[in-house]
Amino acid sequence: MTELLFHADAYLQEFDAMVVAVEGERVALDRTALYARSGGQPSDFGVLRVGDVEYRVVDSKKQGDAVWHHLDHVGVHVGAAVHGVMDWDRRYKLMRTHTALHILCGVIFRDYGASVTGGDMEPLTARMDFEFERMSGEFAQEVEQRINAEVAAARDVRAKILPRAEAFQIPDLIRTKINLLPAGIEQVRVVEIVGLDLQADGGTHVANTREVGMIRVVGHESKGKINKRLRIAIE
Repeated sequence: MTELLFHADAYLQEFDAMVVAVEGERVALDRTALYARSGGQPSDFGVLRVGDVEYRVVDSKKQGDAVWHHLDHVGVHVGAAVHGVMDWDRRYKLMRTHTALHILCGVIFRDYGASVTGGDMEPLTARMDFEFERMSGEFAQEVEQRINAEVAAARDVRAKILPRAEAFQIPDLIRTKINLLPAGIEQVRVVEIVGLDLQADGGTHVANTREVGMIRVVGHESKGKINKRLRIAIE
């Protein structure tokens, strides 16, 4: 089982760990601060240092209870002590982007009552799909003004882990049209933008909305009769 250090501290940039399994260029660690891609958030990049040798981490994926890091070459052995270093520039951009998506989701749900039907992100760019019948440039501009008002409001962003039964007592905890949370998950991580949004989420976020920066709505598309897309970019 891999301890997910990023759940406790999204700002952790270096960590020490032990290799518990190896499959070719992939290694599983007993603990990691490097996010494993899921929920639309890409993997973190970074390096693992074993003595004087560096291995670049080019992808990470969670399988069962373990996080497997894909390295750029082989050579790490089970039992090796490693020092991990985050590609912090990439991570922080992803944190800002992920929080921007939660601001967007929170505003759309609060002001228009629409559920999320999909989403994806890269550093400083993202898209989110909603259950809307209509979409226009005027509406996109209105949304841009409202989400940037939430950035300027400097709302704190908090994460905590709750027992499943307690978490599901929270109204509208799941903002996606389909509940993607596996039935066997007994501990649910929730992320709150204080005064705006509260939902189940396993990703990394900034501590306050002011860290996000200016959000631009750079595109809008129809993806179906009741499925509309908004694209955002972070300055």
